[in-house]
Amino acid sequence: MLEPERIKKLNDERKRFGEYVLYWMQASQRAEENQALQLAITRANELDLPVITYFGITDDFPGGNLRHYQFMIEGLRETREKLTKRGIKTFISHQSPPQGAIELAKEAAIAVVDRGYLSIQQRWRKRVATEVDVPLIQVEGDVVVPVEAASDKEEYAARTIRPKINDRLDDFSAPAENLDPAKSSLDMDLEFDSVDLDDVLGELDIDRSVKPVRTYTAGTSRAKELLEDFIKDNLDQYAEKSNDPTEDYLSDMSPYLHFGQISPVYIVDRIQESESPSVEDYLEQLVIRRELSMNFVYYNENYDDFSSILPDWALETLTDHRDDPREYTYSREELEKAETHDPYWNSAQKEMILTGKTHGYMRMYWGKKILEWTPNPETGYEITLWLNNKYELDGRDPNGFTGVAWCYGKHDRAWQERKVFGKVRYMNAGGLERKFDAQKYCDKIERIEEQFTE
Repeated sequence: MLEPERIKKLNDERKRFGEYVLYWMQASQRAEENQALQLAITRANELDLPVITYFGITDDFPGGNLRHYQFMIEGLRETREKLTKRGIKTFISHQSPPQGAIELAKEAAIAVVDRGYLSIQQRWRKRVATEVDVPLIQVEGDVVVPVEAASDKEEYAARTIRPKINDRLDDFSAPAENLDPAKSSLDMDLEFDSVDLDDVLGELDIDRSVKPVRTYTAGTSRAKELLEDFIKDNLDQYAEKSNDPTEDYLSDMSPYLHFGQISPVYIVDRIQESESPSVEDYLEQLVIRRELSMNFVYYNENYDDFSSILPDWALETLTDHRDDPREYTYSREELEKAETHDPYWNSAQKEMILTGKTHGYMRMYWGKKILEWTPNPETGYEITLWLNNKYELDGRDPNGFTGVAWCYGKHDRAWQERKVFGKVRYMNAGGLERKFDAQKYCDKIERIEEQFTE
């Protein structure tokens, strides 16, 4: 049973006679455990209609480049194959996503869409809701607890949202059902241009300077394989070793969650079934911290504006110290090329460039040092966000914006005052060396670099 709080009508149109139910897939790029797809199939079976799925590929999604598009398209290839096996025809167009949805909605009885939290995603859905003359129903399936069910305001920190999410966690713990439509849409011949996924990547007008990654294979099947390996081999030691970048005790789910290739509800279900001693620690990151980021970008429309994202104490203390002398100052180009005096930071930057995903603990250190090594906080923030969005597979989403903002004091508290940082949390190389073998981390990245340049 799909929880009612996941469902929201985006317009007041009434259902009508149509040839199919349209599922506009955009955020939840998967054929399994997909709440929006579940609702579309349910409604179609009630109306004795087939289901068609639509996905729009735009050239100008903010920050998108070859690395991101290739991973996404590889995942879509598997998703389309799985939908075909279930009797669901998938149309993928190279155009503005809302435009294609508007066109296909003309012959639909109702339209269903998944939910996105970034401003561009919200604009797309508002445009379609306004321009179509059928009901547009939004289903929220890429968080465990729907944003508005968890809180009706922007939360101050993890400690304020944690009890609210935990109070509702059991209410939203059932993975979506993988229903099949009663009627197939595979033989439907619609006048709509659908691209060949083997060709579309070469046709896109995008930044091609960032190479695709070799470290991650896209798609729901691979995400589930990684999850099962993590549960079997690493989950029990996650609480103890997840902050050690010399070890591999992370689940690596974030790229797949970013593209909606795996359901967070499904992950929670599998993690809880394990009864591992690290369940609570893992869910703190997957649910509390991740959904705090959705809360942030949904309730703060200026989530990428430095002057609008920080608590008053952080903005005030960074302003007080903005003119403090820096021992080292680097340009954006020097940082991008990992040309600093700090071998640990350089390794974190290289890990990001080479693999598309920096270890979480090193990503915090990486962001803190950019604040320290740039002329002022505004410049530091701009560079941090730019690098994160350019190279990280899981950048350009609520977690990415929130993680960068955290480096500047968001969702944190005031600490001991010092130069440049003021009262914003400070990290240094000595702290890394006390926590783990930092040189071992550098050696690990050097081996990856050698492997990738062979």
